[in-house]
Amino acid sequence: MVRQTKAIRLAVPLTAVLLLNACATLPEINYLDASAVDSAGSNKTAPTVKNAKGILSDKKTVALMRQRWKNFSPDQAAQAVLEESVTGSPLISGNQVTLLFDGPQTMAAMMDAIKKAKSHIHLETYIFDQDELGTAFSDLLIAQQQAGIQVSIIYDSVGTIGTPQSFFDKMQAAGIQMLAFNPVNPTKLNGPWRPNRRDHRKILIVDGEVAFTGGVNISASYANSSLFRSKNKDQAAVGWRDTHIKIEGPAVAAIQWVFLDTWTNAGDAPLPEKSYFPPLQNRGNKMVRVLASEPEGNPAIYKAYMLAIQEASTSIHITSAYFVPDAQILKALIAAAKRGVDVKIIMPGVTDSGLVFHAGQSFYTEMLEAGIKIYELQIAVLHAKTAVIDQVWSTVGSTNIDTRSFLHNKEINVVVIDTEFALSMENAFNEDLRLSREIQMEQWQQRPVTTKLKEWLARRFEYWL
Repeated sequence: MVRQTKAIRLAVPLTAVLLLNACATLPEINYLDASAVDSAGSNKTAPTVKNAKGILSDKKTVALMRQRWKNFSPDQAAQAVLEESVTGSPLISGNQVTLLFDGPQTMAAMMDAIKKAKSHIHLETYIFDQDELGTAFSDLLIAQQQAGIQVSIIYDSVGTIGTPQSFFDKMQAAGIQMLAFNPVNPTKLNGPWRPNRRDHRKILIVDGEVAFTGGVNISASYANSSLFRSKNKDQAAVGWRDTHIKIEGPAVAAIQWVFLDTWTNAGDAPLPEKSYFPPLQNRGNKMVRVLASEPEGNPAIYKAYMLAIQEASTSIHITSAYFVPDAQILKALIAAAKRGVDVKIIMPGVTDSGLVFHAGQSFYTEMLEAGIKIYELQIAVLHAKTAVIDQVWSTVGSTNIDTRSFLHNKEINVVVIDTEFALSMENAFNEDLRLSREIQMEQWQQRPVTTKLKEWLARRFEYWL
């Protein structure tokens, strides 16, 4: 797994450099701030909020925001309106959102949902390994397919490049519909060969009623838990540190649309007729925004991050497996720290990708000088991609803080605007801090020359990582 990921992250950028004559760029979005709502094309005073019964009135929306958002103010409402304007996605209320930490908890929850399926199962994943955990997962899917539950799987061709084709052929022979996203072999493509475009999403939808997403792939790397919330801090086998969420309620339909859109546009076989959008009841009190990005499409997740960072007033707490920010993200984080916002970033201390690791470290000096606090998680490999801002705005998803995720990958993030959920995210962030080492400027300046050289070299591939 680790060797495979390293090879992929090295091969893809080198291939892309040879294949592409020019680099696509992220849009200039420094205009994003709550005062720019009118210039963004909206004079609304409240964001659009949908639930199981339809669109809420502005009066009900404001009442709900006052109930769920800490220290609710018109500025918060304006920010939500602008986020809707630039991302094109409304808020969806009435959801139950369950935080899942690390592989064992996430896999147990997903496999339990699969066992309870009655109609269909949709899985979209970047990595699907043929190992003990991957085989158990595929065997369960095969059993459900043979029991009359239609299973459809989208897997990324680069993410699964180390997985034997026979592993997927076995599932297809059992009746599971399989779609390899953007095959590496150009002879298997219907359109142009664009190997830099990847499907990095992790989505599971069962019966159109429950959905999972986050950072967890299907791999034995997740067979064990990290030391996060572990009673035994000396366990021999330490797994990867990751975060996933389970969603029940009206927002499941939005995630279902994301899967079906990829299947329709990337595949050549139609899905069988099923009730993919059953009537959904309100299941909880969480307001969420489902954001999906496409290669070279509207970078909705990037815009949401930028807006939240620019509008932050008290705290920005980011946990990022691969942190290689573009100039605008870096500028926004530095500006936030300089205006007194508590900016803390947890990054890997143990990594599966040396290039990304050193590219991320190449930003340390500039960030430390601005007052940004940097921490490196010890022992476990960090793979989570989360953020919590001002103790009200949170996001969990597949998106890394790098140009590849924002511009070239299919990604999905769920934004949760809710004080109670944000408190859970803050508690998780603080637990990770206890297992992390803070990087101090004096210590950082004394790092070896060889480390500085690695940073310089990795930074040259910053765009492609």
